[in-house]
Amino acid sequence: MKKSRHDTLEAGKSGSTERFGYEWDTYSDIIPEYEGQFLKWVYPLGKNDFKGKKILDGGCGIGRNSFWPLKYGAKKALAFDYDPRTVEAAKKNLSQFNEAKVRWGSIYEIPEKGQFDISFSVGVIHHLADPRKAVSELAKATKKGGKVLIWVYGYEGNEWIVRYINPIRKITSKLPLKFVHILSYCLSIPLYSYVKLFSPKHPYLNQLSRFRLWHTHSIVFDQLIPRIANYWKRDEARGLFENQGLKDINVYRVNGNSWTVIGTKK
Repeated sequence: MKKSRHDTLEAGKSGSTERFGYEWDTYSDIIPEYEGQFLKWVYPLGKNDFKGKKILDGGCGIGRNSFWPLKYGAKKALAFDYDPRTVEAAKKNLSQFNEAKVRWGSIYEIPEKGQFDISFSVGVIHHLADPRKAVSELAKATKKGGKVLIWVYGYEGNEWIVRYINPIRKITSKLPLKFVHILSYCLSIPLYSYVKLFSPKHPYLNQLSRFRLWHTHSIVFDQLIPRIANYWKRDEARGLFENQGLKDINVYRVNGNSWTVIGTKK
């Protein structure tokens, strides 16, 4: 049975839209460290790949993943998210770019078809009730020969999160956000102290060692608030792109604990 517009939007809300809206309203600034993260998440694409291109940012958050392509010379950027607070933060952060358009919208219903050179969604798909539907919409919005890219949590390298943090998240995802924000310090301060004192070799923990406390705290808070958080094995992440009108599908490991999946529109 074909889903109605109401059904697809309700599916979007069954994730954690309003909870992430609180997060991005609290952590709305774009900082230089975000550029390095972005370039890792979109590898094998690099700065030059965005120059002169029309890009789509599905689930844009505060707009930080559109900000850098626009800096690199993107011709046009359409960024959208489902929470009004998040959309306002993204509009503010991208206001310096005439090439940027930010709007409210669902990743399950993208009106534009075959218009974008690069369509991506970073850190969103693993929080959705229907991730394949979201990838399908990204693919439909992309030009023939264009690229579709997502970055998602991996199971490999995150077994400890699945084992120890997920049971906690199942509780904290139901608690008031202000309380969870304070509670998160019980994990973020020890984590911040550990990575600063011991400079761990693990790629992700090593990256955290260069962050300020508020940044580390925002990451811990981000882990504790969603109602849905999938940690996919490599084949599962790749499977999101199969039979979606995409070819040359490749999966790249990021920071030893996550996946970037990229394909070309047929």
